[in-house]
Amino acid sequence: MRASVATAQDLGMPAIYLHLLAELLNTIGVDERDLLLRVGLDPLRLNSTDLRVSQSQASEFVTRAIIESGEPGLGIMLARELKLPLHGALGTAVMSSRTLGEALDLMGRYLTLRAPHLKVSRRDAGQNAWFRVTCDMDLGPLQGFIMDSMLFGCVTMGTQLTGSTVPGSRVLRRGPEPTYFHRFRQMIPVPVEYGATEDALLIPLAALDMQIRFSDDQLAASSRAKCEEALKELTEDAGFACRVRRVIETSHPFPPKLARVAGTLFVSERTLKRRLQEEGASFQNLVDQVRLERAGELLKNTGMNLSQIADALGYADAANFTRAFKRWTGQSPSQYRTAALKPGAARQRPSMAAGL
Repeated sequence: MRASVATAQDLGMPAIYLHLLAELLNTIGVDERDLLLRVGLDPLRLNSTDLRVSQSQASEFVTRAIIESGEPGLGIMLARELKLPLHGALGTAVMSSRTLGEALDLMGRYLTLRAPHLKVSRRDAGQNAWFRVTCDMDLGPLQGFIMDSMLFGCVTMGTQLTGSTVPGSRVLRRGPEPTYFHRFRQMIPVPVEYGATEDALLIPLAALDMQIRFSDDQLAASSRAKCEEALKELTEDAGFACRVRRVIETSHPFPPKLARVAGTLFVSERTLKRRLQEEGASFQNLVDQVRLERAGELLKNTGMNLSQIADALGYADAANFTRAFKRWTGQSPSQYRTAALKPGAARQRPSMAAGL
């Protein structure tokens, strides 16, 4: 039996995908900012290739987006907007591969980095390679959206990589054709067959030898190493404290209340505290870690004054923020900003002077 959103291991979803979906909603007349805030997400934090959003918040946002837009074909629309650089190290690795087959194999190996609950398995039959897509989690009404985004996104990716539609390829979808699909059929450059026994992308074996336009052996090697490192880090950071931190990192308003985070993760406040304690963490320490990192970003990358930064971080005034920052780092915010902006200064995050 597959896990549900509430019980499955939560590796999070890249925030950049929700940012892209929010931009898409804006083009069709939906107030995407209001929708994000109602889900408890900070719109300004989503335009990042590094941050991840908890699975429960991502699912709630997508569900509300479909309902409030009245557009069940959002997954297909999103697939058309998925440019390869948005996929982080995996996108770079795929783009720098030598052949289409090599690129697709990489996608299958590292898909967890971008879509944790999807799996791609390949089998060769006759003259075709079948790339079957399955999900190890019960997504309920989101299943169609996820599969639309993934499979039609692969079609978009193939065109970006080779410069043309991959000849002879087609998409197989389980179940009957949805009523909305006829509005999008002409936008998809390959045949789509519903009523299949599996969700899959079919590509002629001969087409797997097609050359990638951006092939770069040196970049391919370095980006694959980054994928390996990121995959190891992601799977190792699967503890409860990491899940709590993800919610804190993208929350609005900031800092979030403990009750709000507990509700997002489908646990009681007492359970949240206990599970963090079991991992040697605390809610307040996680909030302070995120605060410190955000403070460093704002001091280095914006012209915001200390009062504005204090307000953004949830402090009553600049004096409280300054005391906290100095307690954490051993230097004042102004000293940190001056040092960080010096020519040749090393780019680094502020660190706790004595730990939390």
